[in-house]
Amino acid sequence: MKEAQKIFSRPRSLRNISTHYCGGCGHGIAHRLVAEIVDELGIRERVIAVAPVGCAVIAYDYWDFDCSEAAHGRALAVATGIKRVRPQNIVFTYQGDGDLAAIGTSETIHAANRGENVTVIFINNAIYGMTGGQMAPTTLLGQRTATTPAGRQIGVHGAPLKISEMLALLPAVKYIERVSLHSPQEVLKAKSAIKRAFQSQIDNLGFSMVEVLSACPTYWDMPPKKALDWIRDVMSKEFPLGRIK
Repeated sequence: MKEAQKIFSRPRSLRNISTHYCGGCGHGIAHRLVAEIVDELGIRERVIAVAPVGCAVIAYDYWDFDCSEAAHGRALAVATGIKRVRPQNIVFTYQGDGDLAAIGTSETIHAANRGENVTVIFINNAIYGMTGGQMAPTTLLGQRTATTPAGRQIGVHGAPLKISEMLALLPAVKYIERVSLHSPQEVLKAKSAIKRAFQSQIDNLGFSMVEVLSACPTYWDMPPKKALDWIRDVMSKEFPLGRIK
């Protein structure tokens, strides 16, 4: 009898511990994709992650490679310093919409405008998760949150901030793609995009970013399956998937 071959296992770069994330949260999937890519590219001993302030604030507990912490919104400032001092390393930030597109808007825009040769994994779940479900820069029009109980209104709160499209206008930005985690097929596409973003840095091309639409069933007040369907049917209409630059 032919011995069964193991074809799927935990990546070496992902620690074998339980995470603190809520059921149905996309962070666990995104963490695994990053770990798989780091292993496949053979950069585990060169990579340095910069963790955000937000739900993924302790991402360094889950990844088995070098990580640094940054103050809220300052991940790209920290990443810039690390990359300039250690250009041989592969440096990436992992940031949510509040960290990257609210308190960290300035750091994000200027790092991109300078063409810093770093990679950004931007988790967009359209809400503040860690602090209790408040409106984020990416919250959709009409979406109810702890601070928009009647729904986001354009005349009061402005429109959802499309940070990927904004950054794509900058000449020094080399690669931007928006992906989603709402189905197995989209997860595979997300992995390919993140891998391309890392390869862009390895090839010294400049600033690269992948925006990842990710579910937050807890603060969307939805069961996990409905949250995935909401990304497909609603959120991806506001934030279209695909290569932006």
